[in-house]
Amino acid sequence: MEETESTTRDRTTGQDGSHTPDHTLLMSSKPLHRFIQKEPRSLGIVILIFGCAEILMGFVLAQEKAHTSYKFYIPFWQGALFLVCGNLSIYTEMHPSKKMVTVCLAMYVVSLLGLVVSVILRMYCFILISFMGFGYHSEYSGYNNGKQLLGVEGILFTSSLCVSVLLIFLCAVARLALKSTSTQIIVQRIPPPPSNTTSN
Repeated sequence: MEETESTTRDRTTGQDGSHTPDHTLLMSSKPLHRFIQKEPRSLGIVILIFGCAEILMGFVLAQEKAHTSYKFYIPFWQGALFLVCGNLSIYTEMHPSKKMVTVCLAMYVVSLLGLVVSVILRMYCFILISFMGFGYHSEYSGYNNGKQLLGVEGILFTSSLCVSVLLIFLCAVARLALKSTSTQIIVQRIPPPPSNTTSN
């Protein structure tokens, strides 16, 4: 598969023998341009922002004695996953290749699995904060602190759902791009019918 990609890349070099590929021809000859057309760089920047927010709020939640999502280190490992996905999306748009799109797709799937786990654990934290904060006030400095923690966890929960929508969209686009690429390679491997078959 890599051989056919290299031959396609060689064909897109200039007619004068220079090694600088024609960007327009290269993008039109590869189905990976479908992934690039969806602007994964812009979506990657958005995911990066959500990842930074997760990590920063993790440091804030670390100062609380209550049973927040920090007890499961959700803001840190989920924020790290978002940062990796965002950086990969940005890099892939700048340097598109089948290998990088495959790596992006794998990280998107891993991040979505992590999001499922974090959503379940955060719902458990919601129940504990509501019960402990509004009921007994044992681990909180008062009713307002419980409301603030619920607000922070709610914001992080909502941002996780927003990122999950972006990741599902990027997964679908990357999968279609890879599927189109494999289809194109199969077509390229079929030789044209020989001219002597018409005489038989």
